[in-house]
Amino acid sequence: MEERIIEVVGQKLYTEYNNSLDEKPVIVFLHDSLGCTQLWRDFPIKLSQLTGCSILVYDRLGYGKSAPMFTHERAVNYMEQEADILNDLLTELNINNAILFGHSDGGTIALITASKYPERVQAVICEAGHIFVEETTLRGVYDAWEAYRTTNLAERLQKYHGDKVEVLFKAWTETWTKEDYRSWNIEYLLKNIQCPLLFVQGDADEYGTLDQVEKTVAQVSGYSEKYIIPGIGHTPHKEVPELVLNKTSEFIKRYG
Repeated sequence: MEERIIEVVGQKLYTEYNNSLDEKPVIVFLHDSLGCTQLWRDFPIKLSQLTGCSILVYDRLGYGKSAPMFTHERAVNYMEQEADILNDLLTELNINNAILFGHSDGGTIALITASKYPERVQAVICEAGHIFVEETTLRGVYDAWEAYRTTNLAERLQKYHGDKVEVLFKAWTETWTKEDYRSWNIEYLLKNIQCPLLFVQGDADEYGTLDQVEKTVAQVSGYSEKYIIPGIGHTPHKEVPELVLNKTSEFIKRYG
């Protein structure tokens, strides 16, 4: 994996990229609201080995080894903005055959990117993404807020994000819980997704109900399927990695 800082629209983003497999698609991994490249651990490499695909993993601005956020204040459409930045990153790296694998916020960004830039995206794997705001999601955010206040969560996150933790945590929690975010919804974009879609979710996800899955697969224009895992929470790729690797590698071999 080649490690590089790439500047995209004034943002210095940390990337890890293996593009040795020219004829195959590139699986692009999009982390969650508290995640980063390092927190994917060996999952991307394992999926690359199973599929024979190149991989790109990167940290969004304010996360991991990327530059800090300019401010904790986010626009309601911040994930739509992140999709635009991803498109610019793919342009910079000349990637026109991406398979997007996004978790949580990353899953939402993957959906938006596929809807806005269909010429770049061959398939999408959305793991525990959101297309609208639910009370379940807000409860999960408030629980995380309490854990941040009362446990060593901040210290654990600092291992991966350094001194950026406070700002990124504030950006996530304050955005999702502010009043004008309640109406955030990207269902209007789903009809523009023409590539194959696999939606992976645990049925015990503490941040979203299965409505997120059902309404997504029902509204995209291309082929779609869901993979619901009983008894699993918000991070299936960490909780049951072998199940997710098997299912996603089969999907990529078939539709990638």
